[in-house]
Amino acid sequence: MNDKPARSHGRLSQSASLQPRELMTDRPRLKGAWTAKVLTLFPETFPGVLGASLTGKALKDGLWALEPIGLRTFGTGKHRQVDDTPAGGGAGLVMKPDVMGRALDMASSGTPNDPAKWPRVYLSPRGKPFDQRDAERFAQAEGMTLVCGRFEGLDQRVIDHYALEEISIGDYVLTGGELAAQVLLDATVRLIPGVLGNAESTQEESFQNDLLEHPQYTKPAEWRGHDIPPVLLSGDHGAVAKWRREQAENLTLERRPDLWIRYNQPDAETN
Repeated sequence: MNDKPARSHGRLSQSASLQPRELMTDRPRLKGAWTAKVLTLFPETFPGVLGASLTGKALKDGLWALEPIGLRTFGTGKHRQVDDTPAGGGAGLVMKPDVMGRALDMASSGTPNDPAKWPRVYLSPRGKPFDQRDAERFAQAEGMTLVCGRFEGLDQRVIDHYALEEISIGDYVLTGGELAAQVLLDATVRLIPGVLGNAESTQEESFQNDLLEHPQYTKPAEWRGHDIPPVLLSGDHGAVAKWRREQAENLTLERRPDLWIRYNQPDAETN
């Protein structure tokens, strides 16, 4: 008898499948629920933080759906290769167009071609900076497809062929797009009706009307020598609203002059 363990001993085995790895398949999905399809080399990293708190409860309740699609499934050769050396030479590896094309074709099945109804986004450090307006736009769609990059990025022909919208969450480089995708989804999903429970909670937060949010306070009225501003305890709703607006304007002017310009000139073009 041969007692030599198999090479996969101690590791989870995986079998390839062309079906997306739907999460929480034992949970209901409401008809027409907003759906995110995420193309990634690491589908097991989802839902991540999206499975916690209110976004996680909404996912469990079927208010939105998440379908991570493992890219390795579409890889080529015995080792299911998903990348290759860059044309023209250079360091690193580039994600293969044939692999990503097959994955995007599968993810596109049953989704609208209109990008307004179903955005297709590639998370990229060279993309347009993600902001609250993007989150609002995405939340109003039927769902979206997110492509998580790795290595040196994605073959440009895929971006061009599928008209992928490139989005960045900041001026820095991550090892992959998975964390960026979760940031984008968290900002978007919380705007879906019913997720937060109280629609009014999104009306006075940062970036609404191009202003940062005013300071917030709660009980006790005095803490370590610091008092709640008296106006907030006055019961004068008009005075409270005026104070909050002034605080929001002052903070925006001090910390985000780019937003301040947009606030004062709504039609101005900003970079």
